[in-house]
Amino acid sequence: MDTYVTGSVIRALRENKHMTQEELAEKIFVSGKAVSKWETGQGFPDISLLEPLAQALDISVIELLSGAQIRNGNRSANMTRNLFYVCPVCGNVIRTIGEALISCCGVTLPPQEPETPDQEHEILVEQVEDEYYVQVEHPMTKDHFITFLAAVSDEGMQFAKLYPEGSAAARFKRRRVQYIYACCNRHGLFQISRKEIR
Repeated sequence: MDTYVTGSVIRALRENKHMTQEELAEKIFVSGKAVSKWETGQGFPDISLLEPLAQALDISVIELLSGAQIRNGNRSANMTRNLFYVCPVCGNVIRTIGEALISCCGVTLPPQEPETPDQEHEILVEQVEDEYYVQVEHPMTKDHFITFLAAVSDEGMQFAKLYPEGSAAARFKRRRVQYIYACCNRHGLFQISRKEIR
């Protein structure tokens, strides 16, 4: 982890909770003077205090370290409100149905922003009986390739992990598919909707 909690973050989170420095100090069994020092940048909380501090501020330790408070507004759990997080180190793919704070290989991951496919990343879809045959005519070299294809419906997701020197193609059941995604390891995430499928 290459970040550590800053005084401005502690102060902002404390003020959002309408707590005084003394009230926060009492909750984590330190002096008000210690909290004051943290907030003015004259010191940092000991690592053993991160968990109680995060609890007192009603956030996760990862949120505390990143300085970002995540509140998922997708309370109805709409399955088509997808966010994909892709680790640039190991290639791990995490899909959520709302905002989250995701960390992998020591890196806090931003959600991938889906774009409309360009010519190099055109998502071709062929209907074959009750399936979609999805293909991207894209190089599949070790350095530049499509990492996954996914088909998302209001019932769930179908996912195909792809590998270099393989084929950038997959088959998905057509039932209720709303979106199809393709992710390039260099250029990010691309998406088409059901209306765009010819």
